Amino acid sequence: MPLDLVLIADTHLPKRAKILPDALWTAIEGADVVFHAGDWVDLATLDELEARAPRVVGVWGNNDGRDLRERLPEVAQVELDGVRFAMTHETGQKAGRERRMDTVFPNADVLVFGHSHIPWDTVTPNGLRLLNPGSPTDRRRQPRVTYLTARVDAGRLTQVELRDARTGEVVPA
Repeated sequence: MPLDLVLIADTHLPKRAKILPDALWTAIEGADVVFHAGDWVDLATLDELEARAPRVVGVWGNNDGRDLRERLPEVAQVELDGVRFAMTHETGQKAGRERRMDTVFPNADVLVFGHSHIPWDTVTPNGLRLLNPGSPTDRRRQPRVTYLTARVDAGRLTQVELRDARTGEVVPA
């Protein structure tokens, strides 16, 4: 059976926004698995996400305090229907990222990361898919606040789509 995924990062609540957009909550509540790649900032966001999503995979980010670091790992690894996911908050500079991540995560098929607030979707020389969902609350230099949706089906990651966090609509990457 296919698994629907929501990928988010850099929520920064309540500093960058007071709440997550309703369209994002709708996507979260309809997903089978939600990935959060760090910089939650407050523990209440983790608690609410765990209450509203069937399964949450999360890591802490550089802006997360001791309370979040006690509940979340720095790196998470999970296999879903044969697809091996790794997740971390920071991957360093964009220059050379693909080759570095091939070295750091040689046994993963997909790496979810955050930190930059800039959506990212590339494939490394060794075939590792790198995904950054941007931020649903702080667009920085981007035209909109974003998250990613995807599906795992029969051992493959499919239907990866960047979405506007306010409307849920698919937007250009």
